[in-house]
Amino acid sequence: NNTNVPDFILMGLTDSEEIQLALFIVFLLIYLITLLGNVGMILIIRLDLQLHTPMYFFLTHLSFIDLSYSTVITPKTLANLLTSNYISFRDCFTQMFFFVFLGAAECFLLSSMACDRYVAICCPLHYPVIMSKRLCHALVTGPYMIGFINSFVNVVCMSRLHFCESNVVHHFFCDTSPILALSCTDTYDIEIMIHILAGFTLMASLITISASYVSILSTILKFNSTSGKQKAFSTCASHLLGVTIFYGTMIFTYLKPRKSSSLGRNQVASVFYTIVIPMLNPLIYSLRNKEVKNALIRVVQRIRYFLGL
Repeated sequence: NNTNVPDFILMGLTDSEEIQLALFIVFLLIYLITLLGNVGMILIIRLDLQLHTPMYFFLTHLSFIDLSYSTVITPKTLANLLTSNYISFRDCFTQMFFFVFLGAAECFLLSSMACDRYVAICCPLHYPVIMSKRLCHALVTGPYMIGFINSFVNVVCMSRLHFCESNVVHHFFCDTSPILALSCTDTYDIEIMIHILAGFTLMASLITISASYVSILSTILKFNSTSGKQKAFSTCASHLLGVTIFYGTMIFTYLKPRKSSSLGRNQVASVFYTIVIPMLNPLIYSLRNKEVKNALIRVVQRIRYFLGL
């Protein structure tokens, strides 16, 4: 802790009390839907034996990460909209650690899900053998480990900075760039390191996903029947939509020249991938998925039978 600043002030999204109240209501509703959707998805998959497959195993962890990701950011944002904008030095860096950790983990988990879809469509006969329980656990543990290392290096380097002047963070949560901007020491080396880590996380996972889907597409185009093509496309549609939304906002925010950056646009993009996307993912993977809908019906029927309704 090399700082004369005991805490930070999060500027938030707006100074208008009316808009703050409106944002509080909207963000609270989104967070409640996020909790309901992701916890519901986890419970449905756990309770229904027909969903105990590799695809839904990965989806369980995606829901867990989205739930955790939203919980790291949204409750503090809601509190800041109504009360004090202060956040302690330790709380700020704790929030930053889990934000980077969960964000990186989600990137590589989406890669694991793409690999699963590749095996399911390109090697369907060998799918049960290839996607063994051991491999599935490895494809889930890997993203968590990479995310932890990425975040640990980030936060350790950031914690060595000196903060001796302004303590006003021009953001609604403790992201790396706004915190770097407050340092009164040279941050060039740390910025390079952070951009390398962020670039590796985004590009390595995105290349894996892209390569998987190129192979999937080439395989699907070889199918003779239209129904076979439609079934294969529907299998990947939800994941592809989730990937497009997540990576689109992440790349827009982090992989662009500093001169083209705009605080307002960055904050809108940040709201989208920290608060909105964790709500959208369970909707994307459930509303477009007949297996999840049928599993929900079966779980509800079992609960009603158990309660004697």
